[in-house]
Amino acid sequence: MEFTSRLPKAYIQRYRGWRATEFADNRSWYARLANDGQRPRAMVIACCDSRVHVTSIFGADAGEFFIHRNIANLIPPYKPDGDLHGTSAAIEYAVISLRVAHLIVLGHSGCGGVEACDKMCRGAAPELDLQSSFIGRWLDLLRSRHAHVAAECDTAARLRALEEQAIRVSLENLMTFPYVLRDIEAGTLALHGLWNDIGTGQLKTYDPEVDAFVAV
Repeated sequence: MEFTSRLPKAYIQRYRGWRATEFADNRSWYARLANDGQRPRAMVIACCDSRVHVTSIFGADAGEFFIHRNIANLIPPYKPDGDLHGTSAAIEYAVISLRVAHLIVLGHSGCGGVEACDKMCRGAAPELDLQSSFIGRWLDLLRSRHAHVAAECDTAARLRALEEQAIRVSLENLMTFPYVLRDIEAGTLALHGLWNDIGTGQLKTYDPEVDAFVAV
Protein backbone atom coordinates (compact mmCIF):
# COMPACT_ATOMS: atom_id res chain seq x y z
CA MET A 1 0.00 0.00 0.00
CA GLU A 2 1.26 3.46 -0.92
CA PHE A 3 1.07 5.85 2.02
CA THR A 4 2.37 8.89 0.16
CA SER A 5 2.05 10.29 -3.33
CA ARG A 6 3.92 12.79 -5.44
CA LEU A 7 3.46 16.44 -4.62
CA PRO A 8 1.20 18.16 -7.20
CA LYS A 9 3.15 19.91 -9.94
CA ALA A 10 1.50 23.22 -9.10
CA TYR A 11 2.97 23.13 -5.59
CA ILE A 12 6.39 22.20 -6.90
CA GLN A 13 6.30 25.14 -9.28
CA ARG A 14 5.22 27.50 -6.52
CA TYR A 15 8.03 26.26 -4.28
CA ARG A 16 10.63 26.76 -7.00
CA GLY A 17 9.29 30.24 -7.67
CA TRP A 18 9.47 31.13 -3.97
CA ARG A 19 13.02 29.81 -3.63
CA ALA A 20 14.17 31.72 -6.70
CA THR A 21 12.60 35.01 -5.57
CA GLU A 22 11.63 35.64 -1.94
CA PHE A 23 14.10 33.17 -0.47
CA ALA A 24 16.93 34.29 -2.75
CA ASP A 25 16.28 37.94 -1.88
CA ASN A 26 16.35 37.18 1.85
CA ARG A 27 18.93 34.41 1.97
CA SER A 28 20.92 35.99 4.81
CA TRP A 29 17.79 36.34 6.96
CA TYR A 30 16.85 32.68 6.51
CA ALA A 31 20.43 31.67 7.27
CA ARG A 32 20.28 33.68 10.48
CA LEU A 33 17.01 32.00 11.47
CA ALA A 34 18.54 28.58 10.82
CA ASN A 35 21.73 29.30 12.77
CA ASP A 36 20.39 31.36 15.67
CA GLY A 37 17.06 29.61 16.25
CA GLN A 38 13.66 31.21 16.68
CA ARG A 39 12.92 34.14 18.97
CA PRO A 40 9.29 35.05 18.29
CA ARG A 41 7.81 37.92 20.27
CA ALA A 42 4.29 36.50 20.16
CA MET A 43 2.30 33.31 19.94
CA VAL A 44 -0.88 33.32 17.88
CA ILE A 45 -3.58 30.72 18.47
CA ALA A 46 -5.77 30.85 15.37
CA CYS A 47 -8.41 28.77 13.61
CA CYS A 48 -7.48 26.13 11.05
CA ASP A 49 -9.62 27.98 8.48
CA SER A 50 -7.55 28.40 5.31
CA ARG A 51 -8.86 31.94 4.84
CA VAL A 52 -7.23 33.19 8.04
CA HIS A 53 -3.82 34.37 6.84
CA VAL A 54 -2.14 35.24 10.12
CA THR A 55 1.18 36.51 8.81
CA SER A 56 -0.43 38.63 6.09
CA ILE A 57 -2.81 40.34 8.52
CA PHE A 58 0.12 41.62 10.57
CA GLY A 59 2.69 41.87 7.78
CA ALA A 60 4.86 39.44 9.71
CA ASP A 61 8.14 37.93 8.55
CA ALA A 62 9.39 34.39 9.10
CA GLY A 63 10.42 33.92 12.71
CA GLU A 64 8.16 36.65 14.09
CA PHE A 65 5.16 34.59 15.22
CA PHE A 66 4.89 31.19 16.89
CA ILE A 67 1.59 29.99 15.39
CA HIS A 68 -0.74 27.23 16.53
CA ARG A 69 -4.01 26.41 14.76
CA ASN A 70 -6.98 24.33 15.76
CA ILE A 71 -10.74 24.14 15.21
CA ALA A 72 -12.37 27.47 16.23
CA ASN A 73 -9.18 28.80 17.88
CA LEU A 74 -10.16 27.18 21.18
CA ILE A 75 -7.91 26.72 24.19
CA PRO A 76 -8.71 24.03 26.76
CA PRO A 77 -8.20 24.62 30.48
CA TYR A 78 -4.97 23.51 32.12
CA LYS A 79 -5.27 19.75 32.66
CA PRO A 80 -1.99 17.90 33.38
CA ASP A 81 -3.52 14.42 33.22
CA GLY A 82 -0.87 12.69 31.10
CA ASP A 83 -3.15 12.63 28.05
CA LEU A 84 -2.46 14.09 24.59
CA HIS A 85 -2.85 17.89 24.55
CA GLY A 86 -1.47 19.49 21.39
CA THR A 87 -2.69 23.02 22.04
CA SER A 88 -1.57 22.99 25.67
CA ALA A 89 1.84 21.64 24.63
CA ALA A 90 2.26 24.53 22.17
CA ILE A 91 1.34 27.06 24.86
CA GLU A 92 3.76 25.49 27.33
CA TYR A 93 6.59 25.66 24.81
CA ALA A 94 5.80 29.24 23.80
CA VAL A 95 5.65 30.56 27.35
CA ILE A 96 8.31 28.50 29.11
CA SER A 97 10.88 27.87 26.38
CA LEU A 98 10.41 30.73 23.91
CA ARG A 99 9.43 33.30 26.56
CA VAL A 100 6.97 35.06 24.26
CA ALA A 101 5.73 38.45 25.42
CA HIS A 102 2.27 38.16 23.87
CA LEU A 103 -0.36 35.43 23.57
CA ILE A 104 -2.90 36.28 20.87
CA VAL A 105 -6.18 34.41 20.37
CA LEU A 106 -7.37 35.19 16.84
CA GLY A 107 -10.97 34.41 15.90
CA HIS A 108 -12.71 35.23 12.65
CA SER A 109 -15.98 35.69 10.80
CA GLY A 110 -17.77 32.75 9.21
CA CYS A 111 -16.08 30.21 11.47
CA GLY A 112 -17.21 26.71 10.51
CA GLY A 113 -16.26 25.32 13.90
CA VAL A 114 -18.42 27.87 15.70
CA GLU A 115 -21.31 27.15 13.34
CA ALA A 116 -20.93 23.42 14.02
CA CYS A 117 -21.06 24.09 17.77
CA ASP A 118 -24.24 26.11 17.30
CA LYS A 119 -25.85 23.27 15.36
CA MET A 120 -24.72 20.70 17.93
CA CYS A 121 -26.16 22.73 20.79
CA ARG A 122 -29.47 23.17 18.96
CA GLY A 123 -29.71 19.43 18.21
CA ALA A 124 -29.23 19.99 14.48
CA ALA A 125 -26.01 17.96 14.25
CA PRO A 126 -26.49 14.72 16.24
CA GLU A 127 -23.38 13.22 14.67
CA LEU A 128 -21.31 15.69 16.67
CA ASP A 129 -22.78 14.41 19.92
CA LEU A 130 -21.31 10.97 19.30
CA GLN A 131 -18.40 10.12 21.59
CA SER A 132 -16.43 9.13 18.49
CA SER A 133 -16.60 12.67 17.04
CA PHE A 134 -13.28 14.42 17.55
CA ILE A 135 -14.85 17.68 16.37
CA GLY A 136 -17.80 17.40 18.72
CA ARG A 137 -15.73 16.64 21.78
CA TRP A 138 -13.39 19.51 20.96
CA LEU A 139 -16.34 21.88 20.55
CA ASP A 140 -17.53 20.89 24.03
CA LEU A 141 -15.07 23.59 25.10
CA LEU A 142 -17.52 26.13 23.68
CA ARG A 143 -20.79 24.34 24.43
CA SER A 144 -21.41 26.04 27.78
CA ARG A 145 -21.14 29.47 26.12
CA HIS A 146 -24.02 28.77 23.75
CA ALA A 147 -26.44 29.75 26.51
CA HIS A 148 -25.04 33.30 26.26
CA VAL A 149 -26.20 33.61 22.64
CA ALA A 150 -29.14 31.18 22.41
CA ALA A 151 -31.73 33.94 22.85
CA GLU A 152 -30.50 35.64 19.67
CA CYS A 153 -33.03 34.71 16.96
CA ASP A 154 -31.05 36.05 14.03
CA THR A 155 -28.66 33.30 12.94
CA ALA A 156 -25.91 35.63 11.72
CA ALA A 157 -25.96 37.63 14.95
CA ARG A 158 -25.97 34.45 17.06
CA LEU A 159 -22.96 33.01 15.24
CA ARG A 160 -21.12 36.32 15.42
CA ALA A 161 -21.71 36.44 19.18
CA LEU A 162 -20.59 32.83 19.56
CA GLU A 163 -17.38 33.61 17.67
CA GLU A 164 -16.67 36.22 20.33
CA GLN A 165 -17.49 33.71 23.05
CA ALA A 166 -14.91 31.32 21.58
CA ILE A 167 -12.26 33.99 22.05
CA ARG A 168 -13.45 34.87 25.53
CA VAL A 169 -13.47 31.29 26.83
CA SER A 170 -10.01 30.74 25.36
CA LEU A 171 -8.65 33.81 27.16
CA GLU A 172 -10.22 32.63 30.41
CA ASN A 173 -8.78 29.14 29.98
CA LEU A 174 -5.33 30.58 29.35
CA MET A 175 -5.48 32.04 32.85
CA THR A 176 -5.71 28.52 34.30
CA PHE A 177 -2.15 27.74 33.12
CA PRO A 178 0.08 28.49 36.14
CA TYR A 179 3.04 29.72 34.09
CA VAL A 180 0.79 32.00 32.03
CA LEU A 181 -0.66 33.53 35.19
CA ARG A 182 2.84 33.79 36.68
CA ASP A 183 4.21 35.74 33.72
CA ILE A 184 1.15 37.99 33.52
CA GLU A 185 1.55 38.90 37.18
CA ALA A 186 5.26 39.50 36.57
CA GLY A 187 4.43 41.87 33.72
CA THR A 188 6.34 39.85 31.12
CA LEU A 189 3.32 38.45 29.28
CA ALA A 190 0.13 39.96 27.89
CA LEU A 191 -3.02 38.30 26.54
CA HIS A 192 -4.94 39.59 23.54
CA GLY A 193 -8.26 38.52 22.03
CA LEU A 194 -8.77 39.49 18.39
CA TRP A 195 -11.55 38.95 15.85
CA ASN A 196 -11.00 39.37 12.11
CA ASP A 197 -13.73 39.95 9.53
CA ILE A 198 -12.48 38.02 6.52
CA GLY A 199 -14.64 39.90 4.04
CA THR A 200 -13.89 43.46 5.13
CA GLY A 201 -10.45 43.01 6.68
CA GLN A 202 -11.66 44.62 9.91
CA LEU A 203 -9.84 43.67 13.10
CA LYS A 204 -11.40 44.00 16.55
CA THR A 205 -9.77 43.52 19.94
CA TYR A 206 -11.37 42.55 23.22
CA ASP A 207 -11.30 45.45 25.66
CA PRO A 208 -11.86 44.22 29.25
CA GLU A 209 -12.61 47.75 30.45
CA VAL A 210 -15.81 47.89 28.39
CA ASP A 211 -16.24 44.08 28.16
CA ALA A 212 -16.63 44.27 24.38
CA PHE A 213 -14.76 43.92 21.11
CA VAL A 214 -13.73 47.27 19.64
CA ALA A 215 -12.23 48.18 16.29
CA VAL A 216 -8.44 48.42 16.13
